[in-house]
Amino acid sequence: MSAVLFPLTFAVAAPFWILMILLPNWAVTQRVVRSPLIVTPAVVIYAILIVPAFGEVLPAVASPTLDGVRELLGSADGAAAGWAHMIAFDLFVGRWAWLDSRERTIPPLVMAPVLVLTILLGPLGLAAYLVVRTRWARPPTTSDLDPHPLG
Repeated sequence: MSAVLFPLTFAVAAPFWILMILLPNWAVTQRVVRSPLIVTPAVVIYAILIVPAFGEVLPAVASPTLDGVRELLGSADGAAAGWAHMIAFDLFVGRWAWLDSRERTIPPLVMAPVLVLTILLGPLGLAAYLVVRTRWARPPTTSDLDPHPLG
């Protein structure tokens, strides 16, 4: 099953990355990416791989050791589950960065390489975005302007 689910994992996430990177100003992109449910397909694949092996997985992650994690990820099912885990979280982080960049009006041409880096090397893409976002302040909201928000 992992031979089918491994490539399917990226295939279910790729359309959302394409929207964010290549069509960032399209109204459909805005509507689709605003939903945190875009990570659901990758999460479902992860669950399909993890639930049957939960008895092995839980002890390995509850009290992790290098050898235990290496053994867990060393099988085809473990590698496919690890991949689904990474794809789901990278997409969630990429979605957050994309939404935040829209609020800050960071140009899509600045965001495109950051999002590609997030796809390929998730934590480094997050780090790049955290650096990039320091150059663009978030515009004030009405609650920021109201000195007495509770009345």
